[in-house]
Amino acid sequence: MATYTLSIPTMKCAGCVSAIEAALTAVNHVDKVVVDLESKQASIEGEIDVNTLISAVSDSGFAAEAL
Repeated sequence: MATYTLSIPTMKCAGCVSAIEAALTAVNHVDKVVVDLESKQASIEGEIDVNTLISAVSDSGFAAEAL
């Protein structure tokens, strides 16, 4: 199982956190998602390509990049 960290600088509120968590959790083969508003980062565990995770965040309206 791989762990990825994404930087999501446009995340600004608890509603953003919920939207990003929902988008990432909906991706197949994602096992765990932790989104932290203070650090503006998401940690994702699973067997998935990081570009798929970035696309899921982007599709929900937020910019993201892999760290």
